[in-house]
Amino acid sequence: MLDTKSDHDLVLVRQIAASPETVYRCWTEPELLKQFFAPAPGETVEADIDARPGGRFYTLMRFEEHGEIGGEGCVLVAEPGRRFAWTDCLGPDFRPNPNPFFSAEITFTAKDGGCEYRVVARHVDAATAQRHEEMGFQSGWGTVADQLARLAESL
Repeated sequence: MLDTKSDHDLVLVRQIAASPETVYRCWTEPELLKQFFAPAPGETVEADIDARPGGRFYTLMRFEEHGEIGGEGCVLVAEPGRRFAWTDCLGPDFRPNPNPFFSAEITFTAKDGGCEYRVVARHVDAATAQRHEEMGFQSGWGTVADQLARLAESL
């Protein structure tokens, strides 16, 4: 779904029956992130997260059909229980990456006894956002959100 604010953005929203603080922990603690970040049957086999602006956000996912996919990025915002943002446009310490694709802003808002979980994937232009949509943004990130919810609700 393209966000009505910008044709450069893709948005996913879910309600999770866990506190915003718990859902935030799942995004910022590597051992928790490895349990949900790759859409099943894929798996995240490595994660390194330094949850501070300029910190490293690295994952290595493994898929039977695609092999290993690594992602080196930079944390932009780390507000415990509220907001976490990272980008692959930059590497650790805000150093430019050679092949950027998008930035992710994730907010965690207390709502209905749990957490409204919102992801905004921001792209350089509408064509890149459309390509991400066609790659399966909604289904892939939707599966990840469902996996995240199961994990967070079990903690």
